[in-house]
Amino acid sequence: QVQLVESGGGLVQAGGSLRLSCAASGSIFRLNDMAWYRQAPGKQPELVASITGGGSANYADSVKDRFTVSRDNAKNTVYLQMNSLKPEDTAVYYCNANIISPSTSGTYYSQTYWGQGTQVTVSS
Repeated sequence: QVQLVESGGGLVQAGGSLRLSCAASGSIFRLNDMAWYRQAPGKQPELVASITGGGSANYADSVKDRFTVSRDNAKNTVYLQMNSLKPEDTAVYYCNANIISPSTSGTYYSQTYWGQGTQVTVSS
């Protein structure tokens, strides 16, 4: 029904930049809040950044002033621009979206979806 597909991960040297994208496709009426999480080996998942449907953004303290989350509602896509990357940013990054979809009964339902994850590796 709905899929989130991430792209843009890779290997970068410390101080470099990457831009992650997450495109939603399928039966979509509206995208609500969207977010990026990350999970490093042996650590708990961490909320990196989130953005509301209206465009208000919030960030983890560890990425403030380095990362920027944005969205293109026309493309059903959320982005994460990551600058001044550090080795401690190494993790698998996942996008998350709350999506309103039409049901076969003519009503609408809300569901939260996850992307498959994209690896970001920052070398020192």
